Amino acid sequence: MSRTYDTVSFLSDLGYESEHAGVVKAVIRESAPHVVVIDLTHGIAPFDTRGASLSLARAVPYLTEGIVIAAVDPGASSERRLVAVEVAGGAGIFIGPDNGVLAPGVALAGGAERAVVLDRDELHLATPGTTFVARDVFAPIAALLANGEDLFDVGTEIDPSLLLPGIVPIPREENGGFECEVLWVDRFGNCQLNVSLDDLETSWAAPVHRVRVSFGDTTRNFVVAQSFAEMGQGAAGLVIDSSGLLCVAVDSGSATEQLGLGEGQQVTLQPGGDEPALSTPVSLRPTP
Repeated sequence: MSRTYDTVSFLSDLGYESEHAGVVKAVIRESAPHVVVIDLTHGIAPFDTRGASLSLARAVPYLTEGIVIAAVDPGASSERRLVAVEVAGGAGIFIGPDNGVLAPGVALAGGAERAVVLDRDELHLATPGTTFVARDVFAPIAALLANGEDLFDVGTEIDPSLLLPGIVPIPREENGGFECEVLWVDRFGNCQLNVSLDDLETSWAAPVHRVRVSFGDTTRNFVVAQSFAEMGQGAAGLVIDSSGLLCVAVDSGSATEQLGLGEGQQVTLQPGGDEPALSTPVSLRPTP
């Protein structure tokens, strides 16, 4: 027997309207009643492996040691492999389809050390269909691992280097600026870019207070703010978000609605000139 785990972190595109996410948790609890299941989210858009991989990557630095299930799979019931991947000397195991959804999270956790294909049918739930792998494969395997089963006892060993890599866009330095992409739009309409303020200041070798931001036919000179309120109500700008990345945002509003920005859209960043970072209202009064 290997080490045991008492936490399973669960991410999926199963939604909140049906019983599916709850059933997966019930299967885990039936065999591993000591386990606490943390719902990271089940609101990933259907089949959105890119969005799921980015969500998982944002969460990984804050997760408790244990097992992670990422159940977002456009190829459900196809020939695509289902895998379990061990990281950090066994401190964590990621379970999911081998479609790139696990890759960024695994990398942030230190990289894959051991991996198996989950091909031992006798360890899975016996069910009439093959479309609900989160319930029939991921949940019983997570329970076995939580109870101390060794990784190599739940599947066939594979070379971790052959796991499908994730597709996470990397910003490009070009013509003195950065070619970026909107990684994600949150429910408030904030548009997260795939670049940080540190990236800009390192490249431009100077503190950055304003940035010229271009997308589509629009170019705006945005302040770089530490908080939404710093921009002024209704004003747009760049904010350092909770992941440490730059985010196009509108104070008390939606950047995606006000500016027309959307996920996957290309954005160009250039130095924004010498204007002051913020303007302060001044009231002029006559001298007594």
